[in-house]
Amino acid sequence: MKVPKTGQGGGSVRPPSYGGGGEGDRGDGFPDYGRRLRRARLGLAVATAPIVMLFVSLTSAYVVRQGLPTLDERTNTYVRDWIPVNLPLALLLVNTGLLLLSSITAELARRQITRQAALAPVRSIPGISLGEDRGFPWLPITMVLGIGFLAGQWMAWRELADRGFYLATSASSSFVYLLTAAHGVHVTGGILVLFYAVAVSLLQKPVEARRIVVDVTAWYWHLMLLLWIYIFALLWFVR
Repeated sequence: MKVPKTGQGGGSVRPPSYGGGGEGDRGDGFPDYGRRLRRARLGLAVATAPIVMLFVSLTSAYVVRQGLPTLDERTNTYVRDWIPVNLPLALLLVNTGLLLLSSITAELARRQITRQAALAPVRSIPGISLGEDRGFPWLPITMVLGIGFLAGQWMAWRELADRGFYLATSASSSFVYLLTAAHGVHVTGGILVLFYAVAVSLLQKPVEARRIVVDVTAWYWHLMLLLWIYIFALLWFVR
């Protein structure tokens, strides 16, 4: 227990000082979860900036390559070899629906844990009962839907191959595989983070700490949805 320090001299007494808090602490021995949450969100923004720039760069390369002619060695002339890819629209729409639904469940998980964190101080008061809080398993549902999205993307690749569009068929088909694969890798990373968030919930850590993990995971998952809608629109409208 820290002893308050009081000022001396001048006939006045300063207010007690307990020392400042650092590393996310409030200064009273308890963690400052609000500050930690803000830092986590800032870290997420910094970490996802290179991801956004990656897809911006791929988009630029996609558009430039589409209009770039190549030299035909047989005729010694420049020809346009860009072949529009016959995308499996129905399957991609289903995959989009799965990812959209998973983003909704991730948001519901974020709001659920936010509400639990807000009520935690009230529940800690002796004699106060707010009833049993049975949280719905939104995070596991999000994870299952995300895995379903990846499985659907694999099926879309198989459909492309059946239609004669392989990785090396043309520059256009190469970009389709490259863009969807890059997005799939980042979705896989999000699923691993969802596994971690579910594990943290099962370990019964403080609700404020769980809120940070779920909040950051949900915002990352929303970014994956926006990126996919962007990629899907790019591949469909810029062919």
